[in-house]
Amino acid sequence: MTDQMTQPAAPHSLGDLMKRLKPRWGWFVGFGALTAALGIATLGYLVVIGTVASVYMIGFAMILAGGAEIAMGLKARTWGWMAIWILAGLLYVVAGAFAIAQPLVAAAFYTLMIGAALIVTGVARVIAAIRLPAGNKAMIGLAGAVTVALGLMILASWPASGLFVLGTFLGIDLLFYGLSWITFGMRLKSL
Repeated sequence: MTDQMTQPAAPHSLGDLMKRLKPRWGWFVGFGALTAALGIATLGYLVVIGTVASVYMIGFAMILAGGAEIAMGLKARTWGWMAIWILAGLLYVVAGAFAIAQPLVAAAFYTLMIGAALIVTGVARVIAAIRLPAGNKAMIGLAGAVTVALGLMILASWPASGLFVLGTFLGIDLLFYGLSWITFGMRLKSL
């Protein structure tokens, strides 16, 4: 009974939650401003550093995922599954370690994969737009064409694009993520 008295009641609706967050609107705006500023800095001056930071994040994530796969393999019931899980985990760990040791080479490789993936995705969108019976055919087709064009631009300037593509994507992501938190904070303030 004392636990219920010491803890505030959980909000019953989204409106209740928003009212509770309203006094903290400045924190959301501040976080958003900091994140957006990091995005602008990355886009303006730190594109190569943003690219390297992106590769480091990918490398560390791969090492963690590889370690998890190795742990799963050690719990496998048969030798065959154990070997598959451990081999896959070791490949992830080695690839992650390579990315951390050679971030610019890894960035060039990742950029090549992103360019190819954009082309494949764009072609699939164009085909989907052509096959749709009605609706947003033109917008889906346009989105596909733009995606193909972006992929071709990345591949046309590869391997040099490996120095800036990941950093540019990171900067754009940080900028818009920050703007979304600023918008959320300002909406809280206006409640």
